[in-house]
This record gives sequence, C-alpha cells and structure tokens, in this order.
Amino acid sequence: MSESSTKPYLIRAIHEWCSDNGYTPYLAVAVDERTQVPREHVKGGEIVLNVSPTATHRLTLGNDLITFQARFGGVARDLSIPVDNVSAIYARETGHGMAFDVPKAMAVAEPPASPDAPQPPAPGARGPLTLASVPADGPSPSGSGDAPPAADPSPDVPPDGTPPRGGRARLTRVK
Repeated sequence: MSESSTKPYLIRAIHEWCSDNGYTPYLAVAVDERTQVPREHVKGGEIVLNVSPTATHRLTLGNDLITFQARFGGVARDLSIPVDNVSAIYARETGHGMAFDVPKAMAVAEPPASPDAPQPPAPGARGPLTLASVPADGPSPSGSGDAPPAADPSPDVPPDGTPPRGGRARLTRVK
C-alpha cells in the first residue's frame, strides 16, 4: 500500500489555523487543463483565491480535489482544483503559511488576449513559490534572551536583517 501525501492534510491544517485566528486563507494555484477556475482571472498561469468561509460555499478540502462555489463579479461559479496544483496556502493578513512544489509541466499560461498581445512565458518557466519570512518588528530587544533573526538570503531583505518597509511576511518567488 502506498503512503498518502501530506499535502492535503497540511492545506486543511493551515486553512483551519487561518480561520481560527480570524485570518483570510488564500490559495495560490497553478492553472492547467484539469483546473476549473474563471480563466479571465488567471495571470501568468496562476490564480490566487480567497477560500475563507465567508467567500466560499460548499468548500470541500479533499485529498485529491478542492471544490467550492464562489462569486466572481456577482456570478456564482463552481471551482475545482486538484490538490497537486496548489502552490501555497497562506494568511492574507500576515503572509504566514506554506508553499509547495508544483511540477513545472503542470502550470499552463492563459492564452493571450489578442494576436498582437505579447506571448506568455512557456509553461513552467518560473520556479516554485516559497514563503520568505520577514520579521515584523526587526531584531528582538536586547536582554530578552531571543537570538536575533538570521539573515535571509532573499534579495528583498537587507544584509543587516532589518525588515523592508511594511515589515510583513510575504509570498516570494525564488528562481
């Protein structure tokens, strides 16, 4: 018997954590032919969806498929997302969450709006999403017993470890 993936369990756990703490859970999804989402909202082969209890109806976070109904422009739409296509789940307010590897062949860019429009990048041309943590308050006060935060290799964080303006964690694409 093969072992089941931990990914759907982690998605459910982060979703529950967001809901329990009053945060808005967002799903970042790589769109391909198996993904049923409003194509007009797909950008660069990806879509980010609010999956909070107030934004969805009949939300099912299954082991293989995430299904729900949501309104886009006032029109109710049925969405179906393979769990394999989820590249991240995170809290909109804090950016805290989890990113997942999505196979490069999975993402398919949306067709250009017109024949004169620039062509989208090749499917899977961009790397996987990862969450880069940025300290909200900078280094801890001296004498607190906490170690100062480690330097983040992300190009968005200065070498001295001070947070950039805004000081919030955010989703960052690492190439």
